[in-house]
Amino acid sequence: MPPIKALLLAASSSAFMLASQPLLAHSDDYLDTQKGANGGQLRMAGPYHFELVVASDNREARDSAVVVHVTDHAGAKIATAGATGTATILAGKEKSTATLTAAGDNRMQGGATYASTPDMKVVVSITVPGKAAEQARFTPLAGSK
Repeated sequence: MPPIKALLLAASSSAFMLASQPLLAHSDDYLDTQKGANGGQLRMAGPYHFELVVASDNREARDSAVVVHVTDHAGAKIATAGATGTATILAGKEKSTATLTAAGDNRMQGGATYASTPDMKVVVSITVPGKAAEQARFTPLAGSK
């Protein structure tokens, strides 16, 4: 085989191998360096990114919104029509759960009673119609004072 053909074959073979590899997932540490489009914390959830937005000013537990924006890894909005989900919130010694329903475009929204504490942890699970449930864990106020 002439050297040029061998070189082209090797280059196209390498390009195919790279293109066929799955994209590397973003770590929580990396996503914590990224600003969510809606001011929330970002997490990987299977083929999606979930952005969790919670109230940051509840000094005492009170009814507040819980919003999750769903995008793909490139940031394109994923329609949430017909999707279902939950957000389980642990803040201080209290636990509450928000039932999430589609709220237009790529938004899931619900309400729960919680205090905005730096130790808050939230587990979000969302099922988009025709797809498997995906889950992500958040510490949305860990950097807050």
